[in-house]
Amino acid sequence: MAAAFAGDGLRACDDAEVLTALAAASRIQRGAEAIMIEAVAQVRERDDVRAHADRTTTRYGCRNIGELVQRATRMSGRRAADVTAAAGAVQRSVAASSGELLPAAFPGMRDALAGVYVGVDAVVAVASAFRRGGVGRAGMLAADEELAAAACGDAPDAAGPASADELRGLAQVWAAYLDPDGAEPEETRALRKRGFTVGRRDTDGLVPVRGHLLPEVAAQLQLGFDSVLNPRADGAPAMGQCFGEVSAGSDDELPATSQAAAESRTRTQKQHDALAVLLIAAASSGELPLLGGAAPTLVVSVREEDLTTGRGYAHLPGDDEPISITAARHIACAGGVQRVVLGENGRIVSLATLDRVFNHHQRRAITLRDGGCLIPGCQVPPQWCEIHHVEEYSRGGPTHTDNGVLLCWFHHRTLETGGWQVCMVGGVPYVKGPYWWDAEVRWRPATKSATRRRDLIAMRT
Repeated sequence: MAAAFAGDGLRACDDAEVLTALAAASRIQRGAEAIMIEAVAQVRERDDVRAHADRTTTRYGCRNIGELVQRATRMSGRRAADVTAAAGAVQRSVAASSGELLPAAFPGMRDALAGVYVGVDAVVAVASAFRRGGVGRAGMLAADEELAAAACGDAPDAAGPASADELRGLAQVWAAYLDPDGAEPEETRALRKRGFTVGRRDTDGLVPVRGHLLPEVAAQLQLGFDSVLNPRADGAPAMGQCFGEVSAGSDDELPATSQAAAESRTRTQKQHDALAVLLIAAASSGELPLLGGAAPTLVVSVREEDLTTGRGYAHLPGDDEPISITAARHIACAGGVQRVVLGENGRIVSLATLDRVFNHHQRRAITLRDGGCLIPGCQVPPQWCEIHHVEEYSRGGPTHTDNGVLLCWFHHRTLETGGWQVCMVGGVPYVKGPYWWDAEVRWRPATKSATRRRDLIAMRT
């Protein structure tokens, strides 16, 4: 090992020799894991018949066997839990009445483990598939025999040795076939445990959420995330890739695009922003039940003076803590504004609704022109975008197609701080990006509409 690793011995080997070394190392690892599993099984067996004070875990200062394994092997807690679970699956106990050595729960997998065909991952993959119970002993042994044969490459279908992931899939098929009750009992338990809660804002200005989703609800939510977080979104494109009339020769003078700088959000942050998009789309769909006689509407209260000057605070219903004027402007830009004038004594003097929401005809026209979120590299489709007033409505900007552009929730929310700027020139959107994207930092016409791009190509040829 010292020659192969520390001495860079594999550097001089060809591909076949490197793969041979990899396979040999894996076999050694599986053999070592078999010894670890058996050692843990012995500890489990002995502690089962000892008083608490005499148990190995107690005498060595550990709360449980998982911690004992973790301390002895220096592996992670999750890995230690897997080793412990594997030990339970292949452990052979002694009958208290007769002293007879009993077979393991999965004798076939134990033999495969002894033959160094499988390791911890494979044993856990098989055992976890039958954790629900409901399978008789005869059926379990039949499945174990088939799965062990698949692990060793002796399955009836003559396939090669199965990996841990392949064994997990096969075991799940066997468990579903042998369980006469199907998934109903587990789903019944899941229904009782399902839940979702929204907490109170913490000191970081964030609201914690927690809970457990049913599989189909989680799958539907994930589909919504996937629809918004288009996997093709791979950062801002090279200059000129999605633009209109860019001056000749300008592309060669620009530096390569920094893909890392184009998208700094983590996966979890992207999913948060996608959830915001889904909630807004659901609220505006007209399909949700009415609340107080109207569609569910987020109401943000803010003083007109604060909204105009950009200083002060805004407030959400049911939340004592204020939010920023920036957040209030973002919400107002995508929704309607109702002006309520109060007298000095608090009496409502006047009530007026301002026509600042783009109608569906305007949205279709803007969609045809823009084709999606205008920020380069963002692949959020138009149906998930909000319409941004380029010149703010509160400053006299009209609700007109010449003053509205498509932006996704994230870029709309961070337009003032993200380094991107948008303006309209003769009813055409222009984008000015940060220095890492455009060394010249100048306004450039932008569109993602396929028909508009084709028109631009036709104009140049």
